[in-house]
Amino acid sequence: MKIGILSDIHDQLPQLKKALVAIQETDALLCCGDLCSPFVIKALGEGYQKPIHVVFGNNDGDLFRITQNSKAYPQIQLHGELAELTFNDVRFGMNHFDNIARVLAESGRYDVVCFGHNHRFELTQTGDCQLINPGEVYGGLTGNSTLVIYNTDTKTPQRVDLPL
Repeated sequence: MKIGILSDIHDQLPQLKKALVAIQETDALLCCGDLCSPFVIKALGEGYQKPIHVVFGNNDGDLFRITQNSKAYPQIQLHGELAELTFNDVRFGMNHFDNIARVLAESGRYDVVCFGHNHRFELTQTGDCQLINPGEVYGGLTGNSTLVIYNTDTKTPQRVDLPL
């Protein structure tokens, strides 16, 4: 099973469209927050038909409209600030913030913890837990637009660089 992981879209629909094309062969999508505007939900829902799991970030300002818009797309599940998911017996934790993600990784509850917030791509190990920051879809802060495809069979993450 392959899981697409992305974060920090920041309203950049052209970059999001590239990301959604890159993950079409995955089985589910994890979004680690900072969609920003409610219209991003429509782009996610129309651009990816498989399960989409979203946690909120610090720049998701209009949570009411994000929530309302998500109701039009049954494949989108909003988790608030923390998602706990299992795919192929791999336990995932997902939160927007790097400092919270590190605590989650140390808890021993997860095999993989995904996060965003600082826009910096990261693949590190904390004990038995793989920490994944897919970087930013946005691309404007770091100059890189990236995401991760995680393979639950091999338990390996793959970085995907998107053209800016």
